[in-house]
Formats: sequence, structure tokens, C-alpha cells
Amino acid sequence: MEKSIIVKSTVGLHASLAAMVVQAANKYSVDINLHYNDKTVDVKSILGLMSLAIPSGENVVIEANGDQAELAIAEIATILEK
Repeated sequence: MEKSIIVKSTVGLHASLAAMVVQAANKYSVDINLHYNDKTVDVKSILGLMSLAIPSGENVVIEANGDQAELAIAEIATILEK
């Protein structure tokens, strides 16, 4: 399952936002990846997320596999779309 969203934070995916995403992702026993441009990172890795340097207004795709994939994607999308 996957969902395309736009990062709406005015400063993009910064450290505190990435920490919130990782914390949310770790609540679920699913594999979750974030795709941006030609790169894919594990959403449970703060260093991976930070390495993408995603600016505000960029489109990303969240992909999750597992029983709680829909819940995980919904929570992470809510954080990134604030």
C-alpha cells in the first residue's frame, strides 16, 4: 500500500519533524519506506529521512507493507501534511 503526499512544513523535513515521523513509524510492526526523487529510505531511520533533505512543497510517496500498513501511512501522512 502506498500514498503520495506533499510535505507542507514551511521548512521541509527538518530534524524535529523527522523525529516525530520516526516515533510514529515505530509504533507499527510494518515495513515503511519513503520515496523521494530516486531515493528510498526506511521511515524508521531518522538519519535516512534527514539524508533526503526534502524541502517544503515536495511530493513524496509513503509505502508500507503489513497488517497495520493503512494505519501507519495515515498517521505519518498526517504529520507530514501539517
